[in-house]
Amino acid sequence: MVRLVPEAPLFSNDSERQVWELLRDGLGPDDVLIANLRLTDEKKDHELDLLVLMPEVGAIVLEVKGGSVWHEDGEWRIARRGRTSVIHPVDQARDGKYAARSFVERDRERWGRQRIVWAHGVITPYTEFGPDHDEPDLPRWALHDKSDLADLVGRVRTNTLRLSHGQRHPTYDDCMAIVDILNGRPPTSYDVNADADDRAARVDRLTQEQASILQVTRLLRRVDVRGGAGSGKTVLALQQAKQLTRGRGEVKAQRVAVLCYSLGLAEHLKREVATWHRRERPAFVGTFHDFGKQWGAPDGERVNSGFWEDELPLLMADLANDLAEKDKYDAIIVDEAQDFAETWWRPVVKALRDEDEGGLFVYSDENQRLFARFGRPPVQLVPLVLDHNLRNTRQIHDSFGPLAPSRMYASGGEGPDVRFVPSSADDAVAAADDVVDEFLERGWKPENVMLLTTGKRHPIQVERTDFHDQDGYWKTFWDPDDVFYGHVLGCKGLERKAVVLCVNEPEVRERARERLYVGMSRATDELVVVGDPEVIRDIAGDAVARRLGI
Repeated sequence: MVRLVPEAPLFSNDSERQVWELLRDGLGPDDVLIANLRLTDEKKDHELDLLVLMPEVGAIVLEVKGGSVWHEDGEWRIARRGRTSVIHPVDQARDGKYAARSFVERDRERWGRQRIVWAHGVITPYTEFGPDHDEPDLPRWALHDKSDLADLVGRVRTNTLRLSHGQRHPTYDDCMAIVDILNGRPPTSYDVNADADDRAARVDRLTQEQASILQVTRLLRRVDVRGGAGSGKTVLALQQAKQLTRGRGEVKAQRVAVLCYSLGLAEHLKREVATWHRRERPAFVGTFHDFGKQWGAPDGERVNSGFWEDELPLLMADLANDLAEKDKYDAIIVDEAQDFAETWWRPVVKALRDEDEGGLFVYSDENQRLFARFGRPPVQLVPLVLDHNLRNTRQIHDSFGPLAPSRMYASGGEGPDVRFVPSSADDAVAAADDVVDEFLERGWKPENVMLLTTGKRHPIQVERTDFHDQDGYWKTFWDPDDVFYGHVLGCKGLERKAVVLCVNEPEVRERARERLYVGMSRATDELVVVGDPEVIRDIAGDAVARRLGI
């Protein structure tokens, strides 16, 4: 069978596909059929509909023109949607021929040989010109119309031979060299990062498409968006903040705040917002505590739960109540809202200009509730459910899917199988370090790798948090030169492409199932779980254990 490049091309119209199929079915096993070739030189961008390489014959560029085509007053014309346009099929074919020839011959390393036959022709699969039609710029034997399709391959060979102009006919090796050159430089090795970037681009597109939900709900002022890990909640929350701040149509520009609990997620949100146009940036982005600090709320000791759960929220509510109208907000968006305590919601609502009708948009995943807080907003919200996992590969999604309280559908594409490395709790960190080394040896960039623990913190995390303040430590998440070491409790809303989840717990502890769910879902492309098989089975159940091969 003829060699096809690419094997399954996409065509912008049916005429090109029909011609490609005729040539595909008629060319010989040593021939090559290249479709939709794009070349750029100093003069212009060239789009070659078809390029056929035939050993002992030559190379020919074919321009395909569907619809009704005719030649009048020295010009080629075509009818499209009831309008007549002047076209230049011969120039396109000829220019494409010279562009391809020049591109090949410039590659002295892989070509470096005598010039071969290069030809051009035009195909009009829906138009007939008659056997005696001849034009100065295109002899009838180089024009292949509707009546010629039954013998298209034979005519293409004749077309090529009649434009030989004394040049050398290519060998099979010549044709393969041309394919190699037109395909670009061969990669030196498989790049897992490039593969992941390609999948990430698709995920970004799907997530942006999901933002159409905001159009449907644009007139609602109080919404509870619920979705499992990987459903795109954070991206949707940011998009909503942008739209509300900017305003559009019947929705005027608003003063918006975006809140979350964890420092790492807050840093991520700030970095994203910093890339936007100033007119789209919310008035505030940060943690619940920072929300109050802008009004004068004090700092507290990290270990003083009474301050964070009771004293600070009461103080913030009083401060919010005394805010000037200009300092309050038209809308507040809360991401990872399941982390908010009952007492935190009062200052949030108090910070609205209109406590009864002001915008309150809550994004949550009850299965990621890792702390003993069970607060819900004290207002009625319209529920909206996201049930597609856009972020994780199907393999990763399937591995933690049984941990989710409701079914979600995997839409994130394919990837490598999730792996499990058995280890005792005491040896789990060392075993996880070995997997990180393996990731790096296989070509993963450090910036794409993360090691998360579920029990004690990794020694490198301890070292970094001792060296930096908390804000400084979280900034290292975006360090392009190093692996990130963290704990599942702090990494909700964050992700990396390759994750080693270290289950370094000797027994099942409170909310261990939720920690496992969060940790496994932080990987977008490759996941390795390290830990005691029996502990993981006790935490997650038989369904997850089977998926991990335990």
